[in-house]
Amino acid sequence: MCVKIFHQMPKLSVITKTSRILLIVSKASIVKLYLILILFDLTMGYKTANGVKNVSPYKLDNAKEHYTSSYEMLRGHKPVLIVRRGYPFYIAVLFKRAFNPQQDFVKLEMMFGPQPNLKKGSLVVLPVTVKNKFTKNIDHWDIRLHRHNGAVITLQVQIPANTAVGVWKMKITSMLIISGKPVSLPNTYECKEDIYILFNPWSSDDSVYMADDEWRKEYVLNDVGKIYIGSYNQPVGRRWILGQFTETVLPAAMFILERARLDFADRSNPVKVARALSAMINDVDDKGVVEGKWEEPYDDGTAPWMWTGSSAILEQYLNTKGIPVKYGQCWVYAGVCNTVSRALGLPCRLVTNYVSAHDTDHTLSIDKWFDRNGDEIKTQTNDSIWNFHVWNDCWMKRPDLPRNYGGWQVVDATPQEISDGIYQSGPTSLVAVKRGEVDYVYDSLFVFSEVNARIIHWQKDEFAEGGWRKLKIIRYQIGKLIITKKRGIDDDVGNADVEDITHEYKNIMDSLEERHAFVNAIRRGDLVHVYDVSQPSKEDVYFSLQSSKNVMIGQPIVVTIMIRNHGIQIRSISLSLSVFSVYYTGTTSKKLKQAKRSVSIFPSQGKTVSIRISPEEYFNKLVDYSMIKIYAIATVVETQQTWSEEEDLMLKKPKLKLEVRGLLKVGAPFMLKISFTNPLNRILDNCVFTVEAPGVTGSFHSKFRNIWPKENIVHVERLFPQRSGLIKIVVAFNSRQLIQVLGSTQIAVKG
Repeated sequence: MCVKIFHQMPKLSVITKTSRILLIVSKASIVKLYLILILFDLTMGYKTANGVKNVSPYKLDNAKEHYTSSYEMLRGHKPVLIVRRGYPFYIAVLFKRAFNPQQDFVKLEMMFGPQPNLKKGSLVVLPVTVKNKFTKNIDHWDIRLHRHNGAVITLQVQIPANTAVGVWKMKITSMLIISGKPVSLPNTYECKEDIYILFNPWSSDDSVYMADDEWRKEYVLNDVGKIYIGSYNQPVGRRWILGQFTETVLPAAMFILERARLDFADRSNPVKVARALSAMINDVDDKGVVEGKWEEPYDDGTAPWMWTGSSAILEQYLNTKGIPVKYGQCWVYAGVCNTVSRALGLPCRLVTNYVSAHDTDHTLSIDKWFDRNGDEIKTQTNDSIWNFHVWNDCWMKRPDLPRNYGGWQVVDATPQEISDGIYQSGPTSLVAVKRGEVDYVYDSLFVFSEVNARIIHWQKDEFAEGGWRKLKIIRYQIGKLIITKKRGIDDDVGNADVEDITHEYKNIMDSLEERHAFVNAIRRGDLVHVYDVSQPSKEDVYFSLQSSKNVMIGQPIVVTIMIRNHGIQIRSISLSLSVFSVYYTGTTSKKLKQAKRSVSIFPSQGKTVSIRISPEEYFNKLVDYSMIKIYAIATVVETQQTWSEEEDLMLKKPKLKLEVRGLLKVGAPFMLKISFTNPLNRILDNCVFTVEAPGVTGSFHSKFRNIWPKENIVHVERLFPQRSGLIKIVVAFNSRQLIQVLGSTQIAVKG
C-alpha cells in the first residue's frame, strides 16, 4: 500500500533517502509527508498557482451603470461595491504573472451570510473560461471573460434578477492545471470590499421593475420627500430628508434585515422584505428602529416633531447596535421606512390618509357614543379616527396574488394592530383595497377599513331598543383625502406638489362601483352589520356645521351651526356644540368649550348658533399639533329628527423664511439666514433650531435665546457644502410654547 501511494504522487525533487523513509512509515504519515513535500516544492518555485495580486471592482464605473452613484459609501473611508440585481458588473483581476487560460484554472465565488450554502444558493461558484458571452438565463449567475491583457483579466459577472438583497462577499481561487489535472495547491484571494446587491427597478426581470423613468427618479433616487400632516381641509406639508444615500443608511438597512431574520429566499422577495420592514421600523415585538410615543413628556429622547429626516435616526440605531430610538409617531415611522426602502432599491412613496379609521374590532365601522347631553362617552369603544395617518406605498409584483394585483402596495410601519402574531401591516394591494377584496394577504381588511369605514353615532336613550338610539351613519367621512408628493414637483412655500391619489384607493363616492366594493368587503370579510338607519317620518330642518379656516395660532376660533326650517310648521330644536383639543390620533385631550341651546325657528326661517373661543381659552389646553375636534348634535322635538356632525381643525403656524448669502461652491462657507415672527402674546423659551441638508450637513440642533411676544427674530448658521448639485435645506423651530415651525429651500452648489 505504501509503495502504491508513493507511485501515485507526482515526481518531486527529493533525495533517495526520502523514498526509503516512505516505505517504513504508516499510511497517515505518508499523506502528511506528501503534503509537506508539496509545500517544499512550492517554496522552491515549482508548480505554483498563479496567485491573485489584486482585484479592482470598478466601484464608480459600475455605479454609473447600476444607478448607484449617489451612495456616499462608494467614496467613504471603507469603499464598497454597490450594484443592482439583474444587471452585470465588471471586475479586473491582476495576477502575479501572465494569465494563461490553458493552465490557470480560476473560479470566482460569491458568498452570502455566515454559512454560504451551494444548495440554497447563498454560495455561487463561477469558473472562469475563455467564453466572451453569457450563456445562462438572467435568473442564473454567469461570468464571461471580457478582456485579457497579460497578467490582467477583466471579467463581467451577471447577477440574477431574483437574487437575495444584502451584503455579499467575493473570493477568487486559482490553481495550476497541466494535462487536465491540478498540479498545485489552490491559491485563494479574498476581496476586501463588500458587495451590496440591491433591488433593481430598472430591470424588467426584477419584480420591483418600474417602467417610467420619472417615477424611478422620484420614488427611488429622490433623497428629499414631503410628508403631509394637518387636516383634510388644511393639509400641511413638511420636508423630510430621506437621505437614503447617506453613508450610514445602507449599512443600517442591512442591519435591519439581519435582525428581521429573513432567510436567504425571503431576502430575494420584495413582498417578504417589505413586510419585515413594517415590523422592524417600530420597536414593538422585536426592538426595531423607532420607539413610539403619542403624549408628552419626551424629555428622555427627541420629540417626534423635532426630527427633520431619517439618517440621524438610522445612524443612532446602527451605532447603538439596535437600541430603539426615542421617539416617533406615524409620520416618523413612514419617513424611516421610506428611506430604508429606497436605500434597498424598493420604489416607495409617502402617503397620508386624512380622517383615517382605526377599526379595532374589524367591523368596518367606527362607533361613537354620546350621552343624553351630547357629550362623547370614551369608554364604550377602542375604535378611533386619526386626523391623519401616514404610511408608505411600495411598488412590486405580487406573484402570491391573482394576476394584475401588483403595483402599489400599502406598507405601514406604525404599530396599530397585530398581524400574524406581531405588529406589522402589509404589503396590501391597492387593487384589492379598491375592489373590497379584503380576504387577500396581507391585512386587506384593516387597510380597507382605514379608508372606507362608516362612522356611526349613537346616543343614550332609555326608550330605544338596547338603550341606544342610532343617530346617524356617516358614509363618506373616512378616507376623506389621500395624498402623496407629486413626482418631479417641489414647493417649499405651499402645496403645489400635492398629488391626490384618493381614486387609487377608492371608487367615486356613491357610485355603483363604490357600493359594490363595500358590499364585497362585508361579504368577503364574513361580516354581519346593519349599515342602514331607519329614517324618521319627517326631516324638514337643514343643518350645517362651519368653522373658521386658516386660523393662525394665537387668533380666536369661531364655530357656527347654520339652521333652516324648510317645513310649514314651527320647529323646536335642542342643540349641543362641543369643542375639544385632540391628539392627531383622535384621542380627546381637554374640553375647550361647550354650548347648549334651545332654538325655535319659524317656517322658511334661518338661524345661526355660534361660539367663539379666544386664545386665552384654548392655548394652555392644546396638545402636540394644535388640533381641534368639533362635535355637534341636534334633535328636532316635534319630529324627532336627529342630526350630528363633526369637524377637524388644525391651527396654522408661521413659516420660517430662509435666505442664503455667500458663494455656493463646494468647500466654501455660506450663511443661512433664518427668520420668523412669534405669533403669540407670550414668551417662547427652550428655543431650538434643527437644520439638515444632504450634501451640506447632517441633522444638528442649535439653541436660541428666549423670544419675546410678537418679536421678529433672525438666526444665522454658517454651512459648508460637501458636494455639488441641487441641495435641499430643511429647518425646524421648536420651543416649549410653539412647536413645528418649518421652512425649506433649495440651493444650487457649484463644484
